[in-house]
Amino acid sequence: MKSFFMKLKEKMRGPSSDLEIPDETDEGYVELATDKSHLDRSKISIRPFVLEEFAGVKPILDSLREGYTIALINIKPLKDVDLSELKRAINKLKKTCDALEGDIAGFGEDWICVTPSFAQIHRETKVAQPRGPSAPGQGRDDDMDGF
Repeated sequence: MKSFFMKLKEKMRGPSSDLEIPDETDEGYVELATDKSHLDRSKISIRPFVLEEFAGVKPILDSLREGYTIALINIKPLKDVDLSELKRAINKLKKTCDALEGDIAGFGEDWICVTPSFAQIHRETKVAQPRGPSAPGQGRDDDMDGF
């Protein structure tokens, strides 16, 4: 095996002795430690938060920056106390979400969902339908919807 590497070395660099290959190679096994915390971090968690004050944004942002958390945030307590603080908190969440290339959306009156870049929040798109007849003499076929 050593002679093969020496020949390869000579072809690549020319005859030189600055690269030494050891005579003995360790043919034993290498034991890799399985880091339990690393395995746990590979799972995605959906975590609820309650936003009671502006300072409550920090733990939410920290968990989002780790990249394994989808945050469901109840904003009702802060909304009832101070709307300006709520706006500050939501703007902070939006900026961080943009920086992480994540997604943010509100659902209901009191909840916000924030996701990292690997997840996307589904948004229902509403298609506008015409209200009246499209041409003279033609009506809408609403009565045919049941068939």
